[in-house]
Amino acid sequence: MINREQVEAVLDKIRPAIQSDGGDVDLINIREDNVIEVRLKGACGTCPMATLTLKAGIERVMKEEIPEVVEVINV
Repeated sequence: MINREQVEAVLDKIRPAIQSDGGDVDLINIREDNVIEVRLKGACGTCPMATLTLKAGIERVMKEEIPEVVEVINV
């Protein structure tokens, strides 16, 4: 089972890069199927590159740090 503290710790590592572009990310939910639900905010909420940020950035790092993670999705 993935715990919230693990996920928040990874997001804290990623957050400075996202904030430097005027955005942010909040953890919304950790589903039983190990899918992490996040909400991109600020500039990331409307940026056309948000999907790339989510998949190539947040999801990639999350899977490296917590191998049980199946996917990261924006809700």
